[in-house]
Amino acid sequence: MKESLTYDDVNIVPKYSEVESRRDVDLTSRLTKNRYLNVPLVSSPMDTITEYEMAYMMWNHGGVGFIHRFMEIETQAKMVSELKSEIESSWVGTKHLYENLDEEIENTNSKVQIRILESMKGTKAWFENSPLGAAIGVTGDYLERAQELVSSGCNVILLDIAHGHHKLVKEGLRRLKNEVNGKFEIIAGCVATALGAKDLCEWGADGLRVGIGNGSLCETRIRTGVGIPQVTALLDCVTAADTYNCPTIADGGVRYIGDVCKGLACGADSVMLGSLLSGTKETPGTIEKIGEWPNEQLYKKYRGSASLDSKKSRGSNKNVEGNHTVIPYKGKVKRIIQDIQEGIRSSFSYVGANDITEFHSRVEFIKVTDAGIIEAQPHLMKN
Repeated sequence: MKESLTYDDVNIVPKYSEVESRRDVDLTSRLTKNRYLNVPLVSSPMDTITEYEMAYMMWNHGGVGFIHRFMEIETQAKMVSELKSEIESSWVGTKHLYENLDEEIENTNSKVQIRILESMKGTKAWFENSPLGAAIGVTGDYLERAQELVSSGCNVILLDIAHGHHKLVKEGLRRLKNEVNGKFEIIAGCVATALGAKDLCEWGADGLRVGIGNGSLCETRIRTGVGIPQVTALLDCVTAADTYNCPTIADGGVRYIGDVCKGLACGADSVMLGSLLSGTKETPGTIEKIGEWPNEQLYKKYRGSASLDSKKSRGSNKNVEGNHTVIPYKGKVKRIIQDIQEGIRSSFSYVGANDITEFHSRVEFIKVTDAGIIEAQPHLMKN
């Protein structure tokens, strides 16, 4: 029987580093075969995580937010259209500042100025080629939904399926590629095995979503006994996907910022965030008060897509494999995204990596014991 590992089972080994400043670390990564991210972070297509506001904030920080599918087609398409308009209007007002950057770089000897100009080139590329993401299923009106989304400006469609290694996904990929007009790419999943990753790549996926049964509110393993711990799932799927030059998203199992770094260390090109972003101002839903002043506390709802609470809101109570809860209100998501970025930069620096390609090649894991897991937590020593 094969041994399997999850994030708690491993640590990243520090190595000799020549990274002078964490600010200089390049966080650019691939989302799909032809779309890039300025930071390797994407927000989950859960109905309590990503709608317009979260998608905009993710874009504004160099990532992408996948607008969830649990709404009317017109509503989802409108969110995509509004996001595209906001990006375009932001670019029009500053476009003139980004002309002739290559010429300016050639005409200066200042390292600081060159670094600024190179950063501006990255910003220009981001504006011109930003990924705009939205989620769909593979049954019902999914072709109509996909067409409306693409027509509204969506250029990356996420197949939001619990079990991606399925004939419906195979057929869905074929029909989407053949029947939906426009320029777009498709990220397929979820998968957790090398064979699943291989098949999705051969079926035409432009990116993969890796992770089954490891979400913070997921009950798949409890209710079905199915799933693979995330480190093992990523190592297997990334190895298979790399053969097809297909990027991967690590989805699930993240409790700490360090887990985001471990997901990237396993070879993933980006990490999907759900629980870390939950309870913030930009997530869908109202802020609820519990208790009376002066002891009142603020909360927001957070629920899995397969939870009974979520399914009831869509008129169903079958195939429940998730849970729901309330999260203490965290305020604006900006600080959380910045904290995650800083954690990634530090992780790169610890192994001497200037970018994600070097990080993938230099990373080495060490397996830890239960005592090591306890030691990793902040602790106070008492005499």
